[in-house]
Amino acid sequence: MSETIEIPNRAGGNVSSVAAPALPEERKGLTKKEVAADHPTWCPGCGDFSVLALYFKLIEKRKMWHEKITTVAGIGCSSRFPYFVQAHGAHYIHGRALPFASGISLSRPDLHVFVFGGDGDAFSIGGNHFNHTARKNIKMTYVVMDNWVYGLTKKQTSPTSPLGFKSKTDQWGAVDYPINPMKQAIAAGATFVARTTHTNPNHVLQMMEVAMDHDGFSFIECLSECVEFYEGAFDASNPRKGGVFTEVPKDHDVTDELAAYKLSGTEFPGHFGIFYKVNKPTKNAREADINKAAMEKVKGLEDWQILQKNFERMK
Repeated sequence: MSETIEIPNRAGGNVSSVAAPALPEERKGLTKKEVAADHPTWCPGCGDFSVLALYFKLIEKRKMWHEKITTVAGIGCSSRFPYFVQAHGAHYIHGRALPFASGISLSRPDLHVFVFGGDGDAFSIGGNHFNHTARKNIKMTYVVMDNWVYGLTKKQTSPTSPLGFKSKTDQWGAVDYPINPMKQAIAAGATFVARTTHTNPNHVLQMMEVAMDHDGFSFIECLSECVEFYEGAFDASNPRKGGVFTEVPKDHDVTDELAAYKLSGTEFPGHFGIFYKVNKPTKNAREADINKAAMEKVKGLEDWQILQKNFERMK
């Protein structure tokens, strides 16, 4: 909408009227229809549908734009996420989503990177990357859809499969002790650790929002049932199936690392909510300080002069 302003002419005589430039209209956020891409190829009833729908809801609620959405994933059923989001992202190498996302986060501080993966991608082939990304406290949100099984390759034992689980790789029943994702995240140095389940959509959205606002590495374990190869795995956490959804006690101190670690050891189905949340300098901030200090030393110099100084130092 424009308005008229009056400007005197150079001779100081008559006043001329011109239209003032219109103020830019507030840019609208995206709708689900605008951000949804290909139709998801997951099995009907898969818990990953819930997480995707809530990711769309988060984008709508936060009025994010295409150029600000960054969705990265590795390999696996849940890692097909970027295919279904109409925005910038990458379906990366198996287990290597976090190193790729780290590069994006460190080079583009204006973006908030979301990484999605499964228990195999995150804790098996990608386990070492998970530990190091957490300890470095790189700003991003990592949502792991844990279904206790390798679903994409048709039912093999995963790092979180419980003892006795019979699969194509453990026909006699799993004999390896499963990892505890929450304990691992806390011990590795993640500054935000939360747990949720796909059967409670409001809670999933709440956790994703808080994780997005956290300045650091935020990790969310989301129980996501594989109805094809591990049906009923999480019934104990679903009230609609006779289970219980127990939230983290209100008096729990989220800054107490030891208390968070102990809470992580509660027998399944355990607790849901924020286990641990502390503020520490991120790798992003530390590297920005290093870059700023380096640029101060060459302030006012042309690129070729900076290059020449570097060559002279190597002589």
